[in-house]
Amino acid sequence: MVTSCSKETTPGQPLVVILLGAPGSGKGTQAVELAKMFEIAHISTGDLFRENIKKETELGKKAKAFIEKGQLVPDELVFDMLFDRLSRPDCQKGYILDGFPRTKAQAKKLQEKLKGHAKILVFNLVVSDEEVIRRLSGRLTCKVCGKVFHKEFNPPKEENTCDACASELYQRPDDTQAVILERLAVYYKQTKPVEAYYRKVSFSTISMGQKDPKRSALSSKQKLKKQNNFS
Repeated sequence: MVTSCSKETTPGQPLVVILLGAPGSGKGTQAVELAKMFEIAHISTGDLFRENIKKETELGKKAKAFIEKGQLVPDELVFDMLFDRLSRPDCQKGYILDGFPRTKAQAKKLQEKLKGHAKILVFNLVVSDEEVIRRLSGRLTCKVCGKVFHKEFNPPKEENTCDACASELYQRPDDTQAVILERLAVYYKQTKPVEAYYRKVSFSTISMGQKDPKRSALSSKQKLKKQNNFS
């Protein structure tokens, strides 16, 4: 299904693409492809946290304090960090929100802030739990440069050795099957209701399945161009 945009938008408003989906559904990969196609910024809240913490900004220091205690970063702080990033020039035309909002409360607050000020598209990446486990449990990460491989889909040329820097590869603790199942449980409880929320406020979603990310993104853009006049 192709998304319907907010009825209160006007021509010339920035395009906001929201990517929904379970962990391992390919949000990051799709975000890169869609950002290229729409020529808009790719915003990941995870990257925002890391950037602010690394630069030791005031927002980063506050977020780090919660993270180090194992606590969730409060929504107010997340939104402060997000809208600080959205104020940069590269977001004037639009941006893609990769994995945000994560809860119904965040979705409502984001809708309030953007209402009448943006053209919103919602993409829902539909992937089975079995496929999520297959994707995440096979990931291997370089201990030095961080390059990611996959045992099945993108194996290194030499077993357990990074193609880029020849360092050792390892499986991140959150890529084990037990942790993946726990992450899926959190997703169904907290994030899955966000999809229902957007449908309730007169948004439908583009369902993007398990096909190749580039083909899936291109197919979705072609539908949008045909039905919603996107260039």
